[in-house]
Amino acid sequence: MNYPNGQKKQINQQNKSVKTNNNIFSNRGMSLEEDINTTNTYYLETDIAIIHKKPTPVQIVKVNYPRRSAAMITEGYFKQASTTDYNGLYRHRYIDFEAKETKNKTLFPLANIHDHQIRHMEKIVKHGGISFIIIRFAAYDETYFIPAEKLFPHWHDKLNGGRKSISYEKIKEEGHIIPFHYQARVNYIKIIDRLYFH
Repeated sequence: MNYPNGQKKQINQQNKSVKTNNNIFSNRGMSLEEDINTTNTYYLETDIAIIHKKPTPVQIVKVNYPRRSAAMITEGYFKQASTTDYNGLYRHRYIDFEAKETKNKTLFPLANIHDHQIRHMEKIVKHGGISFIIIRFAAYDETYFIPAEKLFPHWHDKLNGGRKSISYEKIKEEGHIIPFHYQARVNYIKIIDRLYFH
């Protein structure tokens, strides 16, 4: 699959699982995306919230037909830059967020976020929606909820020649750790309740 910058990506590439430990609260090898998808399914089935992963529009370029009844997409590219990963509704409020995983132990590189995503998140906040980023530090098996309002100053500081990352310590200070739960693996709704519906 071709990204807008012309680089190719295998369509069938599987997510790499993060390192796990024997702790009962381990993510059991699942990626952050898988954990969030599992959580969102739980929210939907228990009628807590309606949150979905946004589909990425793809332009199909080449299709092979190995047999008459089957077609295989062999080349394609993303038609436009995506916004954020997830959106939906919770308690009459629009929810919109991005999810990122890093193997770095000391910081979260801001290069993992794109300018169009920040602009999108700023518009969500301006119009009364709830926007945030979920960051997992794979080395520590820790997942953090960072409100968009806390992310914006770091982004604008970077644009003005400041730090190109957010330190792990700063994320611990400004973010909210999301404990692992069996059904709601990344139970971000509990954080939303505490921050926006107290």
